[in-house]
Amino acid sequence: MANPIELVVGLGNPGEKYHRTRHNVGFWFLDALAQKCDGSFRLNAKLKAEVGSGRLGGQRFYLSKPTTFMNLSGESVVACANYYRIEPSAVLVVHDELDLPAGAIRLKKGGGHGGHNGLRDIIKHVGSDFIRLRIGVGDPEHPKRGANFVLNAPPAVQAEQIESAIAEVVHEFDLIANGDIAKAMNTINRKQ
Repeated sequence: MANPIELVVGLGNPGEKYHRTRHNVGFWFLDALAQKCDGSFRLNAKLKAEVGSGRLGGQRFYLSKPTTFMNLSGESVVACANYYRIEPSAVLVVHDELDLPAGAIRLKKGGGHGGHNGLRDIIKHVGSDFIRLRIGVGDPEHPKRGANFVLNAPPAVQAEQIESAIAEVVHEFDLIANGDIAKAMNTINRKQ
């Protein structure tokens, strides 16, 4: 029996300054998912997040955009998981991925942090047994690494590629929500 997803966390940095940066594609995803579910967000200082909820494919789940900076994301994730009594295996973390070209998306279960400071902090607080939706923000023609790259907005063409990929995953999110991760991985990872 598959474990349904009960908490979807989009990673990013708070504030208008970071709104359209590569590092905030997790927030982009949550905004698109909330729109599909007719959801909205409200600030919850105790959970260090903007939180909401949604329902797709018969599965209800919570939505969370941490209000901490990226390298402290684990504080919000553990607060939300504890408050809603959700096991790490029922958490989906959506984040930017430098090792994938812009718009490529990979779904995976568990693993290391791969140098991503947000994942590093989440693993420190809740372990590594959560699902990850990795959204590519890299540029294979002009490889760049580090904070300056992810803290800047992608060019319009790459932003369109990222938004298009997000829309595809949101369209098929009921597979993920219902916990059919193997089927969702097969569908989502093959499309890219």
